[in-house]
Amino acid sequence: MPETSPHKPPASAGPETDADVIVVGDGPVGATLGVLLAQRGRQTVILERRRRPYTLPRATSFDGETARLLAGCGTGPDLSRVSEPATGYQWRSADGEILLDVAFRAQGPYGWPDANTMHQPALEELLAERAAALPGVTVVRGRQVVGIEERDDRVTVTAEDEVGATHTYTARWVVGCDGANSFVRDHLDVPVTDLGFSYEWLLCDVRLHEPSEFVPTNIQICDPARPTTLVGSGPGHRRWEFMRLPGERAADLNRTETAWRLLAPHGVTPDTATLLRSTTYIFQSQWAERWRAGRVLVAGDAAHLMPPYAGQGMCSGIRDVVNLAWKLDLVLGGIAPESLLDTYTDERRPQVRESILSSVQLGRMICVTDPVAAADRDATILARRRGRGPAVPDLARPLTEGLLRRGTDGSPVSPAGETVPQGLVRGLRGTGLFDDVVGRGFVLLLTEGADTGLDAEQSAFLTSLGTHVVTLLPGDGTPQNMSVADVGGVYRAFLERHGAEAVLIRPDYHVYGAASGPGAAAVLVDDLRAGMGAGVPGHSHQVLTERRRG
Repeated sequence: MPETSPHKPPASAGPETDADVIVVGDGPVGATLGVLLAQRGRQTVILERRRRPYTLPRATSFDGETARLLAGCGTGPDLSRVSEPATGYQWRSADGEILLDVAFRAQGPYGWPDANTMHQPALEELLAERAAALPGVTVVRGRQVVGIEERDDRVTVTAEDEVGATHTYTARWVVGCDGANSFVRDHLDVPVTDLGFSYEWLLCDVRLHEPSEFVPTNIQICDPARPTTLVGSGPGHRRWEFMRLPGERAADLNRTETAWRLLAPHGVTPDTATLLRSTTYIFQSQWAERWRAGRVLVAGDAAHLMPPYAGQGMCSGIRDVVNLAWKLDLVLGGIAPESLLDTYTDERRPQVRESILSSVQLGRMICVTDPVAAADRDATILARRRGRGPAVPDLARPLTEGLLRRGTDGSPVSPAGETVPQGLVRGLRGTGLFDDVVGRGFVLLLTEGADTGLDAEQSAFLTSLGTHVVTLLPGDGTPQNMSVADVGGVYRAFLERHGAEAVLIRPDYHVYGAASGPGAAAVLVDDLRAGMGAGVPGHSHQVLTERRRG
């Protein structure tokens, strides 16, 4: 059940334009944003410089949280067409000793496998099918954006086609999802922090002629003679990556015969696989300091770049646009002021920064070509993990800044900022994952018998947000129209752990806040409305300046 918008733009929303939002770039991040906005009834134009979809993979995986976000685009039932669960991730020394061992669960805390390998062109095709089924998305290919001009109430984007003719498009907002060499980011002229950590690798994508099982799915070989990566990349596909060694010429590495020579020890030959691509690439470690300037924003690789070792590049871009889509919708609908969009950078940049730093730390472990340093690394890691079994992935990083319920000291009140787990519930129409049974968007989750204390204005505000107000019953309970039975016990355990009777969940599945006691829900609603500076349809849109602290 994709999220939809319950409200229409007010009459004074703005001038006639070609779209509510122009998205620059039709990769998985831009396509996801277009779908999310269209599901909310927004008109979106996606400008893509390539005439045809790019047919070679870049990213190779997404985690369980990202699977949940992609399912929110209406693609959930079809994700298995383009991906398959990964079994684990191991780092091995040159001698085959296990340095790092992570076991992936078939169903993780967010209702999906912990890790999923994918063929990116197939994922993009799936998103394109979804976009084509929605009336609000227009994809224009063969358009290279060359100019952006902002006015008080609109943005004009100029693009050139393949013969050099110019075309103009207008929208109220522009989002650059145009990759590492982003024109939109350069236009914003924002500061970029570059950690200066980069290495060159040969990337080899292959299609296997016969089904093969790789256990675990993903492996890093920390061999100083040639650090090597082996990962799944969706059904029937696999990727090998080989690091360029000191003194080795990139031109010598970037040859087809070199690719086959390096693949041969792994049993990959022209008889067993088709080499789809072999090319060198240099990963980077950087982020833009500001992701919004006026009516123009950036997301995905246009906002941040990271080493591939934690598999968080595309995942981070998907999180960006899921965070941004519901905020743009509320601003376009006149429910929230434009200042709500400032929380986008505040919330996402710290999360991305931590992902980049973690990826760099992993990269410093694998990109070691000195045998003595590699031996010291191996000995240190093996001593630390002696006697330990496989680990499971960490939970998603919580938000620490932005639109969250805060205490008197200004810090988030737990569990504010956490990503709420997802389990099975039973509703009137049957049993399924919470998002599918209840619906997506804002959710106010209540314990049985909780005192909401909502007055008419608070209820109207929740309605304006399209909030699902749901009472949680025991697993053997009988669901009614506004209640679900917690079949898996996931939500009752979550509420009990935090001593909460009411939890307000944002459309990106982050907890806004939790409360207990008389009027718990009313406290959360007032606090959210004040934090957003939001009005209530049918009432004055006066910005609230007093926040209720708890």
